[in-house]
Amino acid sequence: MLLHHIPGLLSQPQQEWTVIRNENVSVQGMYTGYILIVAAIAPLCALIGTTLLGWRIGAGEPVKLTFDSAFQIAIAFYMAILVATFTIGMLIHWMSQTYGGEKPLHVCLALAAYTATPLFLVGVMQLYPTLWLNFVVGLPALAYTVYLLYTGVPVMMEIPAERGFLFATSILAVGLVALVGLLAVTAALWGIGVGPRFTN
Repeated sequence: MLLHHIPGLLSQPQQEWTVIRNENVSVQGMYTGYILIVAAIAPLCALIGTTLLGWRIGAGEPVKLTFDSAFQIAIAFYMAILVATFTIGMLIHWMSQTYGGEKPLHVCLALAAYTATPLFLVGVMQLYPTLWLNFVVGLPALAYTVYLLYTGVPVMMEIPAERGFLFATSILAVGLVALVGLLAVTAALWGIGVGPRFTN
């Protein structure tokens, strides 16, 4: 398992990126040893949180989802994370030609997956689905994810820091576009009736 990189990424990312770069882990190995595990944190915690605890709007009663509805959403959420991680890895691989840091796909996927580590881990907050709390905890996790991206690109792609900054900025822009697209698809699905179902 590749979970042993998490403490290093959170405490000394520069050194840990070098260790990760020197590993030769296949795409399949990345999924089975890391991505499939950490990507399950948020969907699983959201399934538990939205069915058992629910969330409050103001001082009202907690709002809960039915288990069937929450389970379907959790599965869709999980699949979206898996596909998004692979897609970002593919885009990094494709863009690497522009920045002179061509690397095999497994290296680009490792960069995408390990960069997202703080976002994967903060998914545990879905156990207590309170909007303000998730926002307060999620913002620092997002900021650290961006930091990991900017420190990881030059090391993983073995390019100068200046070029790495431009490359990381391009990756960040692609990630934001993907997020907006995912939100648009979610809104469209809810608009046609494919959405959450609440308990009475």
